[in-house]
Amino acid sequence: MSKELISELKKRMTTAFDIVHKDFSGLRTGRASPSLLESVTVDAYGSRMHINQVGNINVPEPRLLTVQIWDESLAPAVEKAIREAGLGLNPSSAGAVIRVPLPELSEERRKELVKVAGKYAEQGRIAIRNIRRDGMDQIKTLEKEGDVSEDESHRLTDEVQKVTDEFIKKVDEALTHKEKEILQV
Repeated sequence: MSKELISELKKRMTTAFDIVHKDFSGLRTGRASPSLLESVTVDAYGSRMHINQVGNINVPEPRLLTVQIWDESLAPAVEKAIREAGLGLNPSSAGAVIRVPLPELSEERRKELVKVAGKYAEQGRIAIRNIRRDGMDQIKTLEKEGDVSEDESHRLTDEVQKVTDEFIKKVDEALTHKEKEILQV
């Protein structure tokens, strides 16, 4: 029972960490990365679709992204979606290919991005702590019902805390790495 509980908590914490990592990948660092546009949604065929469902995102140069659209009639919608995504990008269309140059980040914008990264990391830490709280509640319930002894309950509580500390450390390390990446000139 205890192994399943810890395993389930680890799985949930891994998911929370993966979400933070995905949020970080969407932050612009000055270098072109296809993940920068993955969160952009386009009005296509009467519904909202992610940009990678209507075309291929490529990085031909370090400061340029291109989107090769499969259906050329969607070019204006894709261009509009990129412009309105709040990424500070100004795409230009040439038929079925949309070029998205990445402008140089100002020092002020870099500091804003570091703050955003900090918010993402804090959301991840909160999610991990909430998962820990759920685990602690489950342990208390098991102890009250007599399914685990008091000693086993203490051991499980310590193990849950150890796993929590491990994941929060991973979030902090990812944040430090992302801050360095953003502040690099």
